[in-house]
Amino acid sequence: MHGPDAGWYIVLAGMRFAVGAIGVLVRRSPLIILLSVEIMLNGANLALIAFARHYGHEDGQIFTIAVMARAASKDVSGLGRKVEKGRGHGERDADK
Repeated sequence: MHGPDAGWYIVLAGMRFAVGAIGVLVRRSPLIILLSVEIMLNGANLALIAFARHYGHEDGQIFTIAVMARAASKDVSGLGRKVEKGRGHGERDADK
C-alpha cells in the first residue's frame, strides 16, 4: 500500500465531519446548512473509503458512490424547496 496510512484519512474525515457539524449548529442560513451537511457527508464518505482501503474490500467505495448520489439529490430538492419558499419573502432564516 502506497501513500499515507488509513489512520490519517480517518483523522481528516473526523475533522471534516466536525467542521460540518459546527456549520450546521452555528449558522442559520439554509444554504450554509445544506453545504455543511454536504461537508459532513464528504467526511463520512472519506471514512468509508479509508476503511475499504485498509481492509482491502471494495464495498466501502461502492457504498460511497450510493451515498454521494443520495446526497446530491437531497441537496438539490432541499435547496429548491427553500428557494421557492423564500422567493417572495425577504427572510432567510432556517428556523422559520
